[in-house]
Amino acid sequence: MELAQLSWPDAREALRRARVALLPVGAMEQHGPHLPLGTDWYIASHIARSVAESEDRLMLPGIQVGVSDEHSQFWGTLTASPAALRDQSTALACSLATHGLKRIVFVNGHGSNCGPLEDATRSLRTDGVFSFVFNWWQSIGTVLANLFPDPTAHAGSIETSMMLAIHPKLVRTDRFDEADSADQWGTYVEGVLVGFDAADFTEQGNVGDPRLSDAAKGREAISVACDSLERFCAWLAERSDKELARRPHKP
Repeated sequence: MELAQLSWPDAREALRRARVALLPVGAMEQHGPHLPLGTDWYIASHIARSVAESEDRLMLPGIQVGVSDEHSQFWGTLTASPAALRDQSTALACSLATHGLKRIVFVNGHGSNCGPLEDATRSLRTDGVFSFVFNWWQSIGTVLANLFPDPTAHAGSIETSMMLAIHPKLVRTDRFDEADSADQWGTYVEGVLVGFDAADFTEQGNVGDPRLSDAAKGREAISVACDSLERFCAWLAERSDKELARRPHKP
């Protein structure tokens, strides 16, 4: 269930029942000429909402804007600093803990959010709040490699397929032919990254070919990601505080 939809008496009961909270974290950034700015948020929140249907799960209001400075030259992109994302996610988890729920999963939809969210989990663990980062593309990496063997790093076949599966009306299929031909994220010279921003190596913002997208494959990827998160939440709910806490000093 979703916390935002509950009155406070209903929230009291939901918080008492819940074993795990899910907090989706996305981004508001360009995704080529064919996908909406909120693509990362739509995917992350869809996965979180699907898994939060269980009575012992609670979906929190998420964070829609992430760390997207590498896309800032494209119109509409909004970005937070790494410190701001770390602090906001930490604050939300600590606030939740005051209600007695101290197990939280950040359901992340954007690569540049990983570092700040992982920093938050480390500091929260010190305070006895047990948070973890679920990066859907890492959790189902083998499945994605089989479904999408073509190079696809940003707004290519993977994300386009997933958006076709969950929000097809937001996908501009008529613009697939306008997409860039870039097939690698970043520009390198002698193995050294010299192109940091998307604008350095793609005119249209995408890396990967959206014409290779497939809604059926997108549905499968979404389903497998939900199953993976479901299993992780079940694992987390079964762990004791002692199992999750930081280890003491070595004798």
